Amino acid sequence: MKIEQIYTGCLAEAAYYIESDGECAIIDPLRETLPYISRAEKNNVKIKYIFETHFHADFVSGHLELSQKTGAQIVYGPNANCHFDCISAKDGEEFAIGKIKLRVLHTPGHTPESSTYLLIDENGKEHCIFTGDTLFIGDVGRPDLAIAADVTKEDLAGMLFDSLRNKIMPLPNEVIVYPAHGAGSACGKNMSKETFDTLGHQKQVNYALQNTSKEEFVKQLTEGIAPAPQYFSKNAMMNKQGAGKLDEVYSHGLRKLSPVEFETAAEKTSALILDTRDAQIFCKGFVPGSVNIGLNGLFAVWVGTLITDLNQAILLVCDDGKEEECVMRLARVGYDNTLGYLNGGIEAWKKSGRPTETISSVSADEFCSQCNNETNVIDVRRVNEFENEHVVEAENKPLDSINDWTNELLKDKKYFVHCAGGYRSMVAASILKARGFHNITEVAGGYGAIAKTSIPKTNLITEIK
Repeated sequence: MKIEQIYTGCLAEAAYYIESDGECAIIDPLRETLPYISRAEKNNVKIKYIFETHFHADFVSGHLELSQKTGAQIVYGPNANCHFDCISAKDGEEFAIGKIKLRVLHTPGHTPESSTYLLIDENGKEHCIFTGDTLFIGDVGRPDLAIAADVTKEDLAGMLFDSLRNKIMPLPNEVIVYPAHGAGSACGKNMSKETFDTLGHQKQVNYALQNTSKEEFVKQLTEGIAPAPQYFSKNAMMNKQGAGKLDEVYSHGLRKLSPVEFETAAEKTSALILDTRDAQIFCKGFVPGSVNIGLNGLFAVWVGTLITDLNQAILLVCDDGKEEECVMRLARVGYDNTLGYLNGGIEAWKKSGRPTETISSVSADEFCSQCNNETNVIDVRRVNEFENEHVVEAENKPLDSINDWTNELLKDKKYFVHCAGGYRSMVAASILKARGFHNITEVAGGYGAIAKTSIPKTNLITEIK
């Protein structure tokens, strides 16, 4: 028996490869199928099943294309009404993979169809559980992402309480918990950086597995949930209906475009020019109108949060050799309409004689020396980050709601923009620049650097006093 966790850091997502006696199964695959097919071919085994723990909201799954390429059957738990051929398994139903079995434990709560898969090894021992978003390490799944319109988050939280106590907690303490996500995912509130643990340890440390009433559990789980990124519901629907073929996304997304072709495509299609280079390189020169969302951060999450139309035409500017990664990471969250990339990057654009734009970026010390009572400071961190400590004169305008607050700014004013480390602030500055705000200065290093200066700072407790 072989179990491999395939963890993708940018999405904080874990897929699983399970092998036994010439057969294997994949659990919660990402959209690109090659990693799974390659593993199976290398080990000379057949992919027999593709198990999905639920309709994922934070990424587009590769179940349909993987099934088409390998002949493997797709398995969901009860209540999964797919738009393609799949097995909607019964609670307690077992599936053989070589000498082992996976037993379906219907564990609704994160979503109505959410299911956990219990692996029973060659000796009949309950070895591990693949919990999807039902149980994380240190947390449980949020109950507000259901596709069904006839259930509330309170209803689902109550279901999750029952699922945890009736299906998961009775299992032996030595059972290993393999979740679908780790720290950084928006599918929970308090996930650990660890990506697996024993169930016994989780019973000791996970707040959701403590001795509490259902009413207290529901209240605890439903309070303080950050709004879900707008793309979540769209990705969930894509997973229910079945996404298009990734090969076709690559075929047009990886077109090499000369500066002339790039400029023409931008004009004809009203495409978004997405520059994925590092923030401090981007700001020194970019194609006019570009938005910077760097590959070196939570790229897919911010694309999905800020670009509200999954069908938005996109033209890429990226570092040489990063083109395929850009297209793939966009497709992972459902953005399939990439039209191509600027061949030769920004240097080719400059050599063609076309104009570039820049964004002013200053150090924290320079910001400190220029800041006074008349300075307009925009802090684009999340509310809880801002409340913990912030520059006295700063306004908190979180990046994830920039589409709501842009019109509150005045184009004739100068604004300093910062976040925690510099990634989000350059995203915000580039969006504002593209929308006609030309007096924007980004603070390099963000609040991490600002905190080391003498600029006056405060926190929510101080302000209330």
